[in-house]
Amino acid sequence: MPPEKPLRADARRNREKVMAAARAAFAEHGSEAQMDDVARRAEVGVGTVYRHFPTKEALFVALLEDTFARIAERSRAKLEADDPWEAFTSFMWDAADSLAGDRALAEAMQADLTLEPCPGQLELAEITAQLMDRAKAAGRLRADAVLDDVPMVICGVGAATVRKHACANAWQRHLSIVLDGLRARPDSTPLPQ
Repeated sequence: MPPEKPLRADARRNREKVMAAARAAFAEHGSEAQMDDVARRAEVGVGTVYRHFPTKEALFVALLEDTFARIAERSRAKLEADDPWEAFTSFMWDAADSLAGDRALAEAMQADLTLEPCPGQLELAEITAQLMDRAKAAGRLRADAVLDDVPMVICGVGAATVRKHACANAWQRHLSIVLDGLRARPDSTPLPQ
């Protein structure tokens, strides 16, 4: 298969406009967002949207890949932080905040819609593992915490962002409770054997 030709400047601009509009539409409406709405928000014809993304699912996957890449990019800097626990919790707050503002991402995390991990997800998992290892080595993160705990926690936060709660921003309280549970303490309850 021949390599893909780079997009012309106008096609690249249109694709960027479609992605920005889709990000807003999917963040607001989740998987219910429609291609016509994306085209209207991007101020392009619906044919332009379909030229770049032949299906709504293809557009949704591209948005997920872009979102994971953005979170990974922001998270990379946290590896340089002096305080390993602060770096880990800052990462968790950033990931949770991304879900709180993006209904489609929250739905995707709950439904596990991505069958094959995209490069951004793989990089994010690697960064997360490094952040956790640093926090464990500093004695700040529970020794029995594992990498799989993080997406489970973030999925829970995602569920909290789409449910109606008595208080606003309940997800922030939920994440704070979970982070307190992940903190290493001498009185931490070990797992049953």
